Amino acid sequence: MGLISGILGLPLAPLRGTVAVAEQVLRQAEETFYDPATIRAELEEVDRRRQSGELTDDEATAWEDELVERLMEGQRRLREE
Repeated sequence: MGLISGILGLPLAPLRGTVAVAEQVLRQAEETFYDPATIRAELEEVDRRRQSGELTDDEATAWEDELVERLMEGQRRLREE
């Protein structure tokens, strides 16, 4: 980085830092969202709520379908890395 571009880019330094932090937060959120252990715990919660009558079979099935899709997407992402 040259002296001129360094001086001209200096006002953007806080923005670059903010973007870097936002990217890190996004990466961590995606890891948690697609974590198989997290999904498994949510599937157990669906089952518990279905058993207690808090969810209808249709609601539980829809929620389970979403969780299975998340699990499959997480596995696809791991294969691509």
